[in-house]
Amino acid sequence: MKYDVIVIGAGPGGYTAANKAAKHGLNVLLIEKDKVGGTCLNRGCIPMKSIIESARVYNTSLQSELYGIKNDNVSFDYSLINSRRDDVVKTLREGVEKSLKSNKVDVVYGVAKIVSKNIVECDNNQYETTNIIIATGSVVSIPPIEGIEYAITSNEVLETDYKLPESVVIIGGGVIGVEIASALNSFGSKITILEMANSLIPTMDKEVGQRLNMFFKKKGIDVNCLASVKAIKKDNENRIVEYDDSKGERKQIVCKQVIVATGRRANIDNLVDENVGLEINRGIVADENGKTNIDNIYVIGDAKANNIQLAHVAEAQGENIIDIILNKPLSNDMNIIPSGIYTDPEIAFVGIREDDLKQNNISYESKKYLTGANGKCLIENSESGFVKVCTVDGVIVSGTIIAPHATELIGELSIAIEKKMSLKQFSEVVHPHPTISEMLWHVTKE
Repeated sequence: MKYDVIVIGAGPGGYTAANKAAKHGLNVLLIEKDKVGGTCLNRGCIPMKSIIESARVYNTSLQSELYGIKNDNVSFDYSLINSRRDDVVKTLREGVEKSLKSNKVDVVYGVAKIVSKNIVECDNNQYETTNIIIATGSVVSIPPIEGIEYAITSNEVLETDYKLPESVVIIGGGVIGVEIASALNSFGSKITILEMANSLIPTMDKEVGQRLNMFFKKKGIDVNCLASVKAIKKDNENRIVEYDDSKGERKQIVCKQVIVATGRRANIDNLVDENVGLEINRGIVADENGKTNIDNIYVIGDAKANNIQLAHVAEAQGENIIDIILNKPLSNDMNIIPSGIYTDPEIAFVGIREDDLKQNNISYESKKYLTGANGKCLIENSESGFVKVCTVDGVIVSGTIIAPHATELIGELSIAIEKKMSLKQFSEVVHPHPTISEMLWHVTKE
């Protein structure tokens, strides 16, 4: 049978595209080399957030006397935390499998290779198709550091029966690194972060990284920015990390474990026969809609060159590709992409960074409202955070939230930016009290 669409990769973007295509009457084949759900579900977003939720409950229990609750025997079992993590992943993965089955998507497990613009090969079988969607996601990017084989990656932390170490050095202070640091620190591991940039989370405003650094310092997490790791050595059960600090001085840290969290790269090794002629440059090159230089081959998610590596980006792009194939208007506007970091407290952002507004000499106004003035944040014993909005000519262009449930609230500012709402228009929408969401209301009135 010739398929209308073959999707390679069953992560959030891949299974979303496959399900939508099948719902619209297309014959769809989905090829996955491992488990449906991709990195996000199996060894990324979902297991990480499960562990973070366990950490949150544990921390709240430790602080229970602040709430008038006596609890003298608080403890945790990390093996049970891993088990709960795996149960959550299994439940969601089974849900994805059921959705594919109910939509009559053919699923084949194996390693795919595009051998021509209309033929995909998998385990010595060839499948013919009209359209190909590449959704192979990403893999951990391993830096060329001497002794890197003595380190582990986030995969081992999130996908195995992980044993909590006494001390950890995390190489990389991006989203993955700070989330792992926050969670492991909650359970008592001594954490040191080594980050090459001049602040944590370099993709966000420097102010956000500085605020997170302050939170981490209070929790006993050591952060070293402008740090260049040179080597990792093994000494019996210990690891010795050598790095140059911000002054260029060589330093050493002795720890029990090293975790590499230096980002991810497109998972496209051996995916495409070179005779196909697909343009590749640190990912599959495509336009803003995912169209490659081959007219019937598309790419979404982390496999796309220079793409934002977020699950919801891949999902939205997956839906849009099917719209293109069906000659329908695009379902999703990809210009406004919110992002969240699940530290304690949470961090979320959407729009144009204030740092970029300054660097590009764009005239703007910034307004900020502190969590210390919000009743619900005080009730929840939140760290000192804020809500900040930036406007250009009175129109909201960005929003930053550092507060409990920030990742839930950022969608509200995403809608405001998408609809080009002015600060005045947003301020007219009454928010309930006492809630954290009312900070979004008050910041427009300051």
